[in-house]
Amino acid sequence: MQQIVNSLQPVKESLVNAWEAAWDRGQVDALDEIFHADFRRISKKSKNVTTIRELKQEILSVREAFPDLVTKIDHLLVDEQEQSIAIFWHTTGTFTNDLQGVPATGNTVETRGSNLMEVQDGKIISEQVTWDQSELLEDVGVPSLKSAFESTDDGVVVDDLSGVPNLDALKGFNRQFITGVTVVTTMDEHGKPRGLAANSYVSVSLEPPLVLVCVQKTTSTYASLFKSTHLGINIMSNGQRDTVGTFASKGDDKFAELEWHQGPNGNPLIDGSAASIEAEIKERFQAKTHTVFIAKVKHSEVAQLEPMVYKAGRFYDGAELTAL
Repeated sequence: MQQIVNSLQPVKESLVNAWEAAWDRGQVDALDEIFHADFRRISKKSKNVTTIRELKQEILSVREAFPDLVTKIDHLLVDEQEQSIAIFWHTTGTFTNDLQGVPATGNTVETRGSNLMEVQDGKIISEQVTWDQSELLEDVGVPSLKSAFESTDDGVVVDDLSGVPNLDALKGFNRQFITGVTVVTTMDEHGKPRGLAANSYVSVSLEPPLVLVCVQKTTSTYASLFKSTHLGINIMSNGQRDTVGTFASKGDDKFAELEWHQGPNGNPLIDGSAASIEAEIKERFQAKTHTVFIAKVKHSEVAQLEPMVYKAGRFYDGAELTAL
């Protein structure tokens, strides 16, 4: 029996119209005309599967971040035998507003992608994409670790027999790890010094001289730090217990009562620190609620002062290992 092949020309025309309406003008309900009720979108990179409702929300969030977004369809290939349509496109836009906790940079970005769509009963039933928001963040210079796009389980709570440590057990583990204490600093766009206390500092390598700090996105310093080209890292000394408290707080002007100076690259370096460096930010990796900054050291200062030590919620003298 000869197989009946449905023409995809009407679908092709509707697809182009709906695509431009949704992505270029934010008229996301236009997608209802071409997508099947059981539509699923699959990302080849993140493996995320989204519904039409979730796709609409993604389009709106991208358009909010890039309000001047314009897309161009470069090629559109139809395979009527397989009942599929492949679309190749590129888009340009200005990163004007924040996206997924990433502060806007004001840069114009061009990104490219391709989508393979399967058609059923004249509607698009599924779509495999090479591009999603993780790709967009990479295009704006912010690659994401895989964990940044892992979904949170919000289902029915049952007894956990997996053997995976719970949150309290993980906190107990972290409390047993002894670290130093740093204050990470930068200057905001208005020339005001900003900073936060952090113990997630690591020396990555000496050659080249790379360091790493991990910063939570909800901190008041995060946006300024993300937009900066350089940062400062100050290792707290035994005499700076009050300074640590200041930078662990939510005070608006944490530098008001401090003595500090600017390094050669303009970052605040705190007087009385055991050591301070300035470093040029080279990479920003998204990791769900945090961003990992990797920076190349450009300037260093070391004082003859003992560093502070932190363990299990308490601070200790780095030389005598007595409580502060």
